[in-house]
This record gives sequence, C-alpha cells and structure tokens, in this order.
Amino acid sequence: MKPTRLLYLLALLKLILPFFLQNPVWGPHRDELLYLAEARHMAWGYMEAPPLLSVCAWLTNLLGGAMWAIKIWPSLFGALTYILVGRLVLHFGGRWFALVLAWMPFVTGVWLRMQFLFQPNFLDIFFWTAMAYGLIRFKHSEKSIHLYIAGISFGLGMLAKYTMAFYAAGLLAGLLLAWDKKILTNRHFYYAFGLGFLLFLPNLLWEAGHGFPVVYHMKTLEDNQLQYLSPWTFLTDQILYNVATIFTWVTGIVWAARMKQYRFIAWAFVVTLALLMIGHGKSYYSQGIYPVLFALGAPRLEAWANKWWKLGMMAFSLFIGIRLVPLLLPFKAPAPLAEYYVHHPLARKAGFLRWEDLRDHSLPQDFADMLSWEAMTAKVAKAYASLDSTEKAHTLIFCDNYGEAGAVNYFGPKYHLPPAYSDNASFLYWMPTDYDRFEVLLLVTDDTHEMQNKFIKDFQSVPFVDSIANPYAREDGSLIILMKGPDDAFRQAFREKIDLDKLKTTAQGAVQNMKPNPLDKGGSMH
Repeated sequence: MKPTRLLYLLALLKLILPFFLQNPVWGPHRDELLYLAEARHMAWGYMEAPPLLSVCAWLTNLLGGAMWAIKIWPSLFGALTYILVGRLVLHFGGRWFALVLAWMPFVTGVWLRMQFLFQPNFLDIFFWTAMAYGLIRFKHSEKSIHLYIAGISFGLGMLAKYTMAFYAAGLLAGLLLAWDKKILTNRHFYYAFGLGFLLFLPNLLWEAGHGFPVVYHMKTLEDNQLQYLSPWTFLTDQILYNVATIFTWVTGIVWAARMKQYRFIAWAFVVTLALLMIGHGKSYYSQGIYPVLFALGAPRLEAWANKWWKLGMMAFSLFIGIRLVPLLLPFKAPAPLAEYYVHHPLARKAGFLRWEDLRDHSLPQDFADMLSWEAMTAKVAKAYASLDSTEKAHTLIFCDNYGEAGAVNYFGPKYHLPPAYSDNASFLYWMPTDYDRFEVLLLVTDDTHEMQNKFIKDFQSVPFVDSIANPYAREDGSLIILMKGPDDAFRQAFREKIDLDKLKTTAQGAVQNMKPNPLDKGGSMH
C-alpha cells in the first residue's frame, strides 16, 4: 500500500472509531448542550468561548441535533489533525511505519476523548497544529502560502479558544530565541499574522462591547478550579496524557532541538508549557503542542530502529492504550462501567475519577455530565403539564446552571416545553426583557436544599416538587420546583439578582465586590 493511501485510511479509521467505542446509552455532555444553545443565538462572542464552535453547533442543529451530528465535528477535526501530522511525516521522509506510529496517540491517548467531546479543545488542537504546520512547511518550500496558512490558523484558532495565544506566543518566542531570519525577516510573515488578527478582530470588538466577559470567566475559573492546580501535577499530566507514545514525542523534541532549522519548535514547547504553568492553565490546555512533535519524531524512529525495536514500540503503545481507552470513552452503561472502574488499576491512581471538587467519584466527571438530562426534562414537562393554559402563558422556566437550561431547550420540543432560561453562562444574555412578569416559576436547581431557603415563602403555593435520582449523574439530587404567585419582594430581589449577574460578567464587575442579594445566600438560585 502506498504511504499516501495509508495516511487517508488511518484518518478514516480515526474518524469512525470513537462511534464504535462509546456506548449509545450516553447522552450529550452538559457543555455540548450549552454550545448547541449558543448556536440558536449566533453572535461574534459568548461569555465562555469565542464563536467558531457555535458555527459547528449551528450546522448540527440544522442536521436535527442527533448525537452523531454532535460528535461528527470533533471526530472530523481529529482526523484532519492527523492528516496534517501525516503529511509532515511524509515530508520528512517517513513511510508506513512512521505513519502508524504518528497515528497511535490519536487512539491511545487523551486525544481520544478530547476529539470526541463537542468542546473547543478539538478545534484548539487542530489550529495549533495547522499554525506549526504552516511554519515548518515554509522552512522547506519558502512559499509564502504556508505563512498564510499559519496566520489564518492563528486567527481561526483565536476564534475557537483563547489558549491559542499561548502557543502563538510560544512560537514567536521560539523564532526569536532561535533567531530564525528566514521567517522573521519575511514581510509575508507579518502580513499573514496581521490577516489572522483581522479574522479575530470582530470577536475582540464583541468582547470590548460587552465589558470583556472573558475576564469574568477566567476569574471564575481561577476561584473555583485553577487555583488548586500545581505545577507538578501539570507536568506529570503531560507524561500521562500521551504515555503510550512517549518515545515518539520525546524524540521529536530532541531532534527539533538539535536541528537549527526546527529549533524554534523545541523552544515553543518549553515556552508554551512555562506560560501555561505561570497562568495556572489546566494540564490539557497544552495538548495542541504535541501533534507536530509526533510528526517530527516518528520518521526519526522509523529510520533509527530495527524491526525488533519497532515491534517493541508498537507492543508498548497497544499495551498501554488498551488499558487507557476504557478510561477515555464510556464503553459501557453507567452501572457496569462504575463496577469496572472498581477493579481497574489506573482509574483512581491516575486521577481519572477525580472531579473538580478534588474528590474521587464512581465515574469520571465528563461521563457523569452526560447523564439524566432527558429524565430531568421529562419531569419538568410533567410539572408544566399540570398547569392550565392561562398559567402556562405566564410561566418562566428558570434553571440554575447552563447544563439544565441547555437540556430543557434540547429535549424540550419533544415534550412541548417553552424555552428555559438561566443567569448562568451565556444564557444570561438571552433572558427575556419581561422576565419579571411571570406568575408561575418552574425552577430547576442543583441546590439540594433549595426548599429550605427563605424565598420559597415568597410564593403563594408550591404544588409540585420532584428530583433527579441517579447516583452516577452529576445532577443527582437536583430539584424541579413549581411555584405560583410570587410577591413583590421576590420580584424585586429577582430583578436585582439578574442585574447584578449581568454587571459581574464585565471586567469591571468581575474584580469588585458586589452587594449581596437574598437569592444568592446559601447557594440558592445561583
């Protein structure tokens, strides 16, 4: 088989393999529900992410929103990332073994999950790779088109996830430290990245017009998650994520460092990791830096290793990968999978069951975020169906978090539900102008003690209360509460809460102390 045919065959396998590995009982992830909701409110920016992913989500909604239409995008861009890697492998003289070796991290490491969840990470990895691909190809061809590939990839990458700025800074630092005159003195390098900046400019203007909500989002991450991350954990995760093919990417770094022409790639690796550690970035933020290292390392190993070493490398990758795959994708239903993890040697030791609360649970957090959404929506529909037509016309479905609101809006048409709203994430921007004129509040809350909060007494009656009962779901214990007849005190407090929440999302509001609101006490309606 010709190497080019093998390249595209492996890319096709990368595209379809995850669909066979994930058990069909699992539903959309809470983040996927948010991004599908964003596609119904197309804009140049959102509170938690730039707008490019919402374009894919818009196409998914156009295709009916089925699970395959959600998952096809990360799988597709995973395959495209491998095609870029494979083309570099061939460019550096690699043949079939090098192509297979460079393919292994796509199916034996953390990318298997990152390129199957509909989150910005799969776009981030692709555009980091494409930017480095353009610069490397220019080094050989000296064709300006490759610089423009790098520049456009930078711009589109910034529209996908702001972490692109870390790798762009790393590559620029690498070019300066290696003093790469061929690129740094070429005017097309500056034109190309100027074009990339122009692509990103509409999102930057949107951020400015909305008070830079990215500052609020990052401050929230810092307060709730990032401050608990240690540099040691960050570095050990770099090894763990691609441990099955560690010899390939380490070879890529060493070879790049020794070759003056590509030394900027090695410097970019060091600088980018340092910037992410200084910024308390999550360890998976760095994964876009690795594909090009596999592309550089695989041809070297193919050239240096004899057949026994080649067999040994493949056996090692498969041995580790087969044990990691069940931790990366939910290949069984929840209960059998939780039982499987009890006996898995790496599930707890390697931290796969540790959530953002820094405690171990029965399933990985990503998997727990895929459960009970339709069951929750069905219970919301049951409460809504108990109302007469007049009450339905004056009902506000309000959810505490974006996962709940996204689920009600995703499954809601099946149950004839009106839109659900929230003050969490970008849903805050979509609150109706007359949100405070409701007579019935149908509340979905992840506060299991909501019924003990004082504001419950501000309603004339609370005729319906139900809950989510699924020990494997992150929403386990969440309540559905139907409340009728709010008094004026509640309406005023609710208006103040929404106004304060909107102010907090600006850069100014994110860094100043806000006055308390009765609905925020004790975690109620947060």
